[in-house]
Amino acid sequence: MQNQARAFWVTAPGHGEIRSEALGTPGGGQVLVRALYSGISRGTESLVFNGRVPVTERERMRAPFQTGDFPGPVKYGYCSVGRVEQGPANLQGRDVFVLYPHQTHFIVPTEAVHTLPDDVPSARAVLAANVETAVNGLWDARPHVGDRIAVVGAGTVGCLVAWLATRIAGTRVELIDINPERASIAKALGARFATPSTAARDADVVIHASGTADGLALALELAGQETRIVEMSWFGDQMVSLPLGGPFHARRLAIVSSQVGTIAPSQRPRWDHRRRMALALSLLADPVLDHLITGETPFERLPDVMTSLSSGSSHTLCHRIVYD
Repeated sequence: MQNQARAFWVTAPGHGEIRSEALGTPGGGQVLVRALYSGISRGTESLVFNGRVPVTERERMRAPFQTGDFPGPVKYGYCSVGRVEQGPANLQGRDVFVLYPHQTHFIVPTEAVHTLPDDVPSARAVLAANVETAVNGLWDARPHVGDRIAVVGAGTVGCLVAWLATRIAGTRVELIDINPERASIAKALGARFATPSTAARDADVVIHASGTADGLALALELAGQETRIVEMSWFGDQMVSLPLGGPFHARRLAIVSSQVGTIAPSQRPRWDHRRRMALALSLLADPVLDHLITGETPFERLPDVMTSLSSGSSHTLCHRIVYD
């Protein structure tokens, strides 16, 4: 019987460590999961690691199985893939996705696990939460057949939004980033690539996912008449200035937020979180998405990995953590 687990904790802003903790025994309606992989949601987890969650958002920002409080010590994360070792017969031995922090073993209610489709490998399933975010963002953007769609920021979420958008008939999807190395990934995903200086203007839909003020300013610049700009970045405690004195009013532009914590209003009457997650997992059957996993590290090295990824100097997309 597994009665100990090891988990990654943010102990203070900019510092993390792996701690041992008692696991307990699963009861009725619970499962014991052994982690196989977890993924680092770099944007949000970097803000958490650096202690940049605003006081006003500390309750709203809590992850489903978070332990501790911001700024720390806190156990935070939501991209875990594991195998059920104890639980109902229909779940034992199944690989599952769970919105759980980085931890070797954990016990959760059965309703918290999402079984992987047979054609989705466990190693790729660490992208599930990011795919779910991208689906919700595209729902908020409401693109149409034939639209010119600009996605600013070729991070993991931006790449996934662009990939989904290319599946809409007749669309011209451009993925824009300051890093020219993203061009090969854009091509693999079926999107055009552009730098800020070469990006096409007069877009029908603009989605911003760069996490920078310059990226959001560019999104306004690319927008056509009465275009909807969907803001998918979360800036934490960073103040952002925007050039609203130019053509912003004349073009009657609209900036709207997208946040995965709630279902997009257009879908809310018919969709719930479980249905949306099932959709996200099914989309992971496409092997092209392996291009988005650009780093891999053993669990024991996670404190060093978080320090590196949170410094802002890394060009990593999704970084996968591997458990023994």
